[in-house]
Amino acid sequence: MSKKVLYIEDNIHNRILVKRVLEAEGYQVMEAENGSDGITLATNISYDLIIVDINLPDIDGYEVTKYLRNLPQTAKTPILAMTASVMQTDLEMTLTAGCDGYIRKPIDIDLLPQQIAEYISRK
Repeated sequence: MSKKVLYIEDNIHNRILVKRVLEAEGYQVMEAENGSDGITLATNISYDLIIVDINLPDIDGYEVTKYLRNLPQTAKTPILAMTASVMQTDLEMTLTAGCDGYIRKPIDIDLLPQQIAEYISRK
């Protein structure tokens, strides 16, 4: 059975890239283009991992993560932040918000499947 990943990202090019890479590795990828849609999908379907962009147009990724951490159905689901911000304070904010880790942009497509598998295996 394939693992399900929810990817919350407003940039269509990033969504296409991540979806292609992960589907080639056998993952089932659902997409949301903003935080509100991501929260709706996350509360209605069980995922093995959620990837959330930090800079979303409606609700930022920190708030999405905090919200999901407070729901029984997503409290223990691994959540990875995806961000171009690499300042230590930004990375600490992702962990403080409740993310289990982060993936830096630009995305390393060779490393991405390994990163995803690592966090899913911790679940």
